[in-house]
Amino acid sequence: MTATPVTAPTTGLLDVGDARLHYELRGSGPLVVLVAAPMDADAFAPLADLLATDRTVLTTDPRGIRRSTVADPDADATVELRADDVAALVAHVGLGPAELVLGSSGGAVTVLDLATRHPDAARVVLAHEPPLHAVLPDDAELAERTRRMVDTHLSGDVVGAWQQFMEIADIPMPPELVAQMFGGDRSPQDVADDHMQFAHMLWPTVRYRPDVDALRASPTRVVVGIGEESAGQLCDRSSRALAALLGVEPVLFPSDHIGFVEDPPAFAARLREVLWPAPPTAA
Repeated sequence: MTATPVTAPTTGLLDVGDARLHYELRGSGPLVVLVAAPMDADAFAPLADLLATDRTVLTTDPRGIRRSTVADPDADATVELRADDVAALVAHVGLGPAELVLGSSGGAVTVLDLATRHPDAARVVLAHEPPLHAVLPDDAELAERTRRMVDTHLSGDVVGAWQQFMEIADIPMPPELVAQMFGGDRSPQDVADDHMQFAHMLWPTVRYRPDVDALRASPTRVVVGIGEESAGQLCDRSSRALAALLGVEPVLFPSDHIGFVEDPPAFAARLREVLWPAPPTAA
């Protein structure tokens, strides 16, 4: 296949009634969708450019984040609503079903619901490190700690909430680094996105209970991805537990929870190796 030169993405807005979704399209060929929560489309741009040489790549800001606005800013951005949004975007661009919908973190939970309720939207979903508490034996403790973290953020202690976030996620980070990243002056957009994440997105995401029977019966293939450097972290544990429930082997990807950001070329190469292996050459 001849590679298509990557140009600047085309952007659009899709009105879904209670939200207006910002989306971007690159390249040509079979449709690939990249989604996260709360990360926006920009986080996927380097990976999208690499895949767009022979795929049409759709990225989007999740509802309530950055350029995707919501009619009611006090409404929760639930997993189900986000999955409906992805299905609506796939239908809107007219290239479905998607060859692949890749979801990272909260977006990984989104694609699990997509495979459950919108199996006609994607042939394959890749759930990369979904933070699912319900599949873990310490679910009750995680729920208590998460509620305390959300309350801390809503009280105005942003740095304290992010410190708790890192501790719950089992991601070691010195307090001074957390303060440097999330304290001090921040843009109004960053503040708004942070509030959406903690007040309306995080709890319904981590408390989502996947319908394992429906996922196993879905015509959409479910692949569970884990970062090679995520061992021992919450999302490593939840991803392995989910894979065991589904009866599939998890697939390792380069780097850690956000490997697609930290090493896009290696992540893209692994993605192609796993999902679109080259045919064997003739002897």
